[in-house]
Amino acid sequence: MLEEAVSSGLSLTELYATQSAYDSTPLVRELAAAGTPTFIVPDGAVAAISDLTTASGIVATAPTHLRPVEKLFGFGSPLLILADLNDPANAGTLVRSAEAFGCAGVVFGRLGVDPYHPKVVRGSMGGIFRLALAVADPKAVGAAALSGGTRIVGLSASGFPLVDEDWKPPVALVVGHERAGLGRWESLCERLLAVPMPGRAESLSAAVAGSIALYEASGQAVRGLVK
Repeated sequence: MLEEAVSSGLSLTELYATQSAYDSTPLVRELAAAGTPTFIVPDGAVAAISDLTTASGIVATAPTHLRPVEKLFGFGSPLLILADLNDPANAGTLVRSAEAFGCAGVVFGRLGVDPYHPKVVRGSMGGIFRLALAVADPKAVGAAALSGGTRIVGLSASGFPLVDEDWKPPVALVVGHERAGLGRWESLCERLLAVPMPGRAESLSAAVAGSIALYEASGQAVRGLVK
């Protein structure tokens, strides 16, 4: 993850490492030599500040980069909106999928998980460092979408098959909470879409359903179906 952050151009403010991690990780020594404040700390200190059960021996700090929500709207690429999604693993996977399928950015609902929750950061596999991010409520998102001429669609089990949707940009996809659904975000959606499931499963996780929808949106563009 440290390598992903550095290769993404993230400016580190401090770096903490155990002696063994410092000795065995060339990148840590390179960053220290380049001027990043680097501290050698006991193993127990790294374990205390890391949320991992088995700490890697390296902890870095860096400034967060959230943008005003209106700056994310009006682009040609799809925009992903996480409707107060509070599971960090799902959120991290969706950020990873957003990057993979060409999204312009991700808006996190203000009542959901923090974009920089450690599990979100790790689950995004570096996407959190490279995508434009914002935190907002439905009112602000609705105003930004209107100003940017962006159509909003949402995922719902009762929606139309997403394969029939015209993903002509600019468009934003809202992925809701697994149990609460779209909730207060549903009123923003011009159209509700569903992932057809011919099998016996009752539902998909938010991460899986959202990733399928993002794939379909990007697939239309690749196949030349979106003009």
